Amino acid sequence: MKKIFVNGYGSIGSRVTAFLKDDPEISIIGVGKYSPDEKVNLAISRGLKVYVPEKKLREFEGFEISGTIESVLDDCDLIIDASPGGHGFMNKKNLYEPKNLMAIYQGGETIVGDKAVSDLLFNSRANYDLSAGKKHVMQGSCNVTGMGRILEPLREKFGSKIIRFDVTLVRRWADIEQTEKKLTDTIEMTESPHHGDDVKTYFGEDAPLFVRAIKVPTRQMHLHIMDIRFKEIAPRPSDIHNIFVNEFGVATLWTAKGTKDVRDYANEMGFNFTDTNMIHIHANMTVSIGDTVQIMYSDDQTGIVIPENHMLMQSMLFGKSYEESFSHTESIFHMKEKKLKLEQRFAKKS
Repeated sequence: MKKIFVNGYGSIGSRVTAFLKDDPEISIIGVGKYSPDEKVNLAISRGLKVYVPEKKLREFEGFEISGTIESVLDDCDLIIDASPGGHGFMNKKNLYEPKNLMAIYQGGETIVGDKAVSDLLFNSRANYDLSAGKKHVMQGSCNVTGMGRILEPLREKFGSKIIRFDVTLVRRWADIEQTEKKLTDTIEMTESPHHGDDVKTYFGEDAPLFVRAIKVPTRQMHLHIMDIRFKEIAPRPSDIHNIFVNEFGVATLWTAKGTKDVRDYANEMGFNFTDTNMIHIHANMTVSIGDTVQIMYSDDQTGIVIPENHMLMQSMLFGKSYEESFSHTESIFHMKEKKLKLEQRFAKKS
């Protein structure tokens, strides 16, 4: 059995541990915390051991801490680094590399420049096989992961018939549980969003992909508006939808009026953290005119990267094939069941 340490217990760390505890192949030896807040006791109440940076031990004197992050890593096979953005690089240099440990980093890091945590940005749909044998890999952000689940199937089906993708990312302001983050009453424009460049690391540097991004005051998922231009007459909406019938982590919905409808249903069904862990194509909004198809799909923000982390972990730790990893992830996340329930709840009305 392999030993995993989750370094960080925020939006990603809390979700990862909730699922990994059901994986019989691994053992979570603990989680790292950087701030002495209520999440320390929350983690402990969920049966997790909490470790903190050695230099911050005094700040956690009122909590039942199990030890320091520096010491627990000596008994670890792989770290899932879920620390605040930018900390992953420092952890790599100060902790993981000196101990010759494998680590997975999250979307707040980078794979370019002096602070690169890896030379690979992982997307299971596009480059799963490249992660085998790697010691340091970055998992793409929720928006980058979501685009991969849509772009790769489209490219596989239509190939050179597509001449351009234009994507507008309508991003949520904060996660559901991030109540400390105030929703600002504005639509914020993002200069030079990293998402397009990130996607091109696995989609191809010369891919005709153009991305713009705005952030809106909601906690209820991201929404992507994608225009796909073809060399000739564009396919019908039904041709687009058919591509995703058996696609992992993509549900096709017809009657959801908004992202909150989907989130409320996930809550009603008791999904962990009210996450669906997938993309939702809003099929009633798909339009084909001339050489262009426009589709809209919502992206389950933080939740979408959790099964990706699980698949990446299996590749790095066990060298599993995509098929083996996919099957094991499905046994824990039950993505097919969630997809079926969502598609039945928001089915096309006769």
